Amino acid sequence: MIRKTLAALVLGAVAQVSAPAFAKDTALDLHPERLARIRTVDERFQSYNVEMAEVIGGDFWKSYSSVTPGASPLDPAGSVWEALPPLDLSSPRLRMLAAALGPAWVRVSGTWANTAYFSDTDAAPPAKAPPGFKGVLTRAQWSGVIDFAKAADAKILTSFAVSPGVRDAGGAWTTGQARALLDYTRSRGGRIDALEFFNEPTMPGVGGAPKGYNAATYAADSAAFQTLVRSAAPGALIVGPSSAGEGVPSPTLLRTLNSEDLLSAEPRQTLDAFSYHFYGALSHRCAFLGAAYGTSPDDALSEAFLARTDTAFDFYRALQTKFAPGKPIWVTETAQAACGGDRWASSFRDSFRYLDQMGRLARRGADVIFHNTLVTSDYGLIDRKTLTPRPNYWAALLWRRLMGTVVLDTGAPAGEVHIYAQCLRGSAGGVALLAINTAKAKPARLRLTTRAELYRLSAPDLSSDTVELNGAALAITPDGQLPALLPRGAPKGAVTLPPATITFLALPTAGNPACAAGT
Repeated sequence: MIRKTLAALVLGAVAQVSAPAFAKDTALDLHPERLARIRTVDERFQSYNVEMAEVIGGDFWKSYSSVTPGASPLDPAGSVWEALPPLDLSSPRLRMLAAALGPAWVRVSGTWANTAYFSDTDAAPPAKAPPGFKGVLTRAQWSGVIDFAKAADAKILTSFAVSPGVRDAGGAWTTGQARALLDYTRSRGGRIDALEFFNEPTMPGVGGAPKGYNAATYAADSAAFQTLVRSAAPGALIVGPSSAGEGVPSPTLLRTLNSEDLLSAEPRQTLDAFSYHFYGALSHRCAFLGAAYGTSPDDALSEAFLARTDTAFDFYRALQTKFAPGKPIWVTETAQAACGGDRWASSFRDSFRYLDQMGRLARRGADVIFHNTLVTSDYGLIDRKTLTPRPNYWAALLWRRLMGTVVLDTGAPAGEVHIYAQCLRGSAGGVALLAINTAKAKPARLRLTTRAELYRLSAPDLSSDTVELNGAALAITPDGQLPALLPRGAPKGAVTLPPATITFLALPTAGNPACAAGT
């Protein structure tokens, strides 16, 4: 990759403020010891989804390697869908990879959760879902979720069916199915720590809700749901509304309700955490909905694309402030693009979005982020067929090991170099920096006041499905274990940030008072 001469970027002296400021010098001056604390995120900030379709088996977004161009995802027989068998959550390798990202939340939800029938018996489940349902969740499958969560040090967030199969003659939501799942979980020694009532209620038609579903129905359903949770799952967090398709341009063909109306309807929901879904684009599988809602590989590192995270967050934060003031904000689904991700979602190109998004949201006010998915389709952190970690998995692993819960102020992203800071995990007074150079041909320099341990992610090409750490390819070891993620030393002074690279810097001797108590 071409390295051009460093242009004048950057920042000069930091007068008592925590964030750097621009000056005529050619290096970005950063004083880690002065960076002020902004806020604290949840210990399980970086989390993930295992969709209900993966647990019970069902149609999901097929990998681009075998998609027929132009097929419509609204056609169940269309070739953008892949009929998945249930995911083997007992796989030692999958559990090992997931545990390395823990502690985390695992969200078992998605569109299929809206129509899944829980077969609460040890006898053979029905061969076909009962009327009003689309899929069947067995006791054995849910036991697999419970055991997986324990092995991965993950708390469970899930949602319930809302389809016609759980409604009485008058159309009211009934609690039998939900109560059975809660009771069975407890009988297995498991725990559901958080619950969203309805996956994406802003899209009730797509989500399997009854015809004519509206805000009044949602309010009545939510009241019954809340009463159930408080009595049958005391201590579980009620999270919602789990909306999607708002805050950034999106097709109204799918979104027929809006969060404002859902949250305004009486009786109003009482939430323990406010949740929403965000995808910065629709993948090419959904291009029939309009090319304007997609993006391109050339735009993947652009500020215009990356800043959509801010736009959506500001939209939903306004709703959180109005309807759930003071409550945490959870992004319970996000990835490169909706509809399974674009062709480059599994490549190093998307690691810039993945890490930049977490850095932005940590500083702006999000408390937990759930990547969709852990292991399926093009946006999965792990390849489902081979259980091979993709570039975003390695990015996630470095975040987990280095970035603590205390967020520090380096200033908002500006230009092509984005820098985020948090207290260094497990190091009193230490600071972890994340420096993302989105420029494709222009290096930058960062000048530090203390020595550092450097972890640089790069690839021969942005489209690569592998990634290198300090020049060495990352891969599972021959004996099936994660490799040691070894840094190289960086002395006090200037550190070069090559173009199209991501650099983590651990500064254990920074002596930042905001990090004195550790993370």
